[in-house]
Amino acid sequence: MTSPSTFPAVLRELLRTHQTFLSYAASHVHTLDLTLPQFDIIITLGNTTGMTFKKLGEKTLITKGTLTGVISRLEDKGLVQRGASETDGRSQIVRLTAKGEALYERTFPEHLVFIYRIFNDYSPEDIETLEAALLRLRNAVVKARSDENGELADKTNGWCTKVKDVCKHYQ
Repeated sequence: MTSPSTFPAVLRELLRTHQTFLSYAASHVHTLDLTLPQFDIIITLGNTTGMTFKKLGEKTLITKGTLTGVISRLEDKGLVQRGASETDGRSQIVRLTAKGEALYERTFPEHLVFIYRIFNDYSPEDIETLEAALLRLRNAVVKARSDENGELADKTNGWCTKVKDVCKHYQ
């Protein structure tokens, strides 16, 4: 970046792109009578035998505080069920029901086609360049937040470092 004065324009465009993408994805998901977080759970659980809340939180874009409510609403729709873990009595496993699995099988492929439309005019090289630029940006953010000791530069004493096994933002 050549000048700090270009930051506002770049950040604004990054945020606009993020919001536009979420709005586009939601337009398809809402036709399924689901929210984006609910669909995120469905596609994350698809083709699995289920996951603990902890693992589901790691693999989705849903915060821990929101996860329980999203799971409850999916239970009300008959799409997921909770059960005790066979290996850890303190944990619950969330699984798709037969209805949830059928929804996943029917809707995930069509959602991918819907999302892929965004990239119709991108060459494979364009996609590689975009992915590399986004990865570079994420790594720069991680680096800016941490000092050489792994502690956060804002002196919150490495919260993400301490919970890196559950913090999807740390990767």
